[in-house]
Amino acid sequence: LSLAIVLDILSSSHYIDVTLPSGSLSSFLLTMKVHLIFLFLPYLVLSLPIRTTPKPQQERKLPEAIIIGVKKAGTRALLEFLRLNPHVKAPGPEVHFFDNNFEKGLDWYRSQMPESVEGDITIEKSPSYFISKTAPSRIKEINPKMKLIVVLRDPVTRAISDYTQASSKRRLGQMPSFERMAVGDCAPWSKVNCSVKTRGVNSGWGAVRIGQYHKYLQRWLKEFPLDQFHFVDGQKLIDEPAEEVKKVEEFLGLKPVVTPADFEVDSVKKFPCIKNPDGTHHCLGKTKGRPHPKVAETVLKRLKRFYEPENDRLFSMIHQNFQWN
Repeated sequence: LSLAIVLDILSSSHYIDVTLPSGSLSSFLLTMKVHLIFLFLPYLVLSLPIRTTPKPQQERKLPEAIIIGVKKAGTRALLEFLRLNPHVKAPGPEVHFFDNNFEKGLDWYRSQMPESVEGDITIEKSPSYFISKTAPSRIKEINPKMKLIVVLRDPVTRAISDYTQASSKRRLGQMPSFERMAVGDCAPWSKVNCSVKTRGVNSGWGAVRIGQYHKYLQRWLKEFPLDQFHFVDGQKLIDEPAEEVKKVEEFLGLKPVVTPADFEVDSVKKFPCIKNPDGTHHCLGKTKGRPHPKVAETVLKRLKRFYEPENDRLFSMIHQNFQWN
């Protein structure tokens, strides 16, 4: 380019031989300038600073939302389905910070979280938080604006699922039947006194006790207002996963992206699987959707009668009614 400028100066200088035919010198110099510009243009471009859009800053953030329960109601399914939204970031294993690992401190808790960028929301799930005596106040101490998600399921079905999981971890024949644990003499197998019953049910047995949701929710409502909770219908999460996930996305302040096309029901377990873009399916672990033991109808009826007033208290508390049969 400097040479082009020099040629431009010379073209108007008396040092150039003026005996050339009229216009010849000007045409020659113009041609030379054009050639020189195109010759050096690539070098000029390469020497310019390259402006690129900076990548969003990634960091590990403390959760803004927590799935606090309930055990055996569908918390794992909900988290896996929520991950279909690219703005949902969650750790793999349950962290159990607010009940089992609080003494490890916030730096440890943050280190368990995945990296995220602005616009993402970090969420964790530890279903044992729901029945914890310490988790509500500890969570409030860390973030009084925390969004809390509770997956609820028909407590009778939840109790049977809880029993199924517990019995699968023992060798066959070591654990009594569900009927005995729920309404019979469970003393040798439980820390509670099964001789004292509530409406004919061993209400102190853990699998039954957890289903009295309102008793645990009272503890949470002492720390957080109701509008910071979102209650998911665990049965609808199986029957209509996209609809339930959409409600959670909206509660989290995210644009809903999950649709019915993202799911396909497992023909054997009748449990929704996630459809991958390549046509394959991602189904939850083999423990999800496993068959439950057949329970005597008389025991089911007794449990339903036991839970009726418990459910009514819950529905009144959350201003929401679930159609549990």
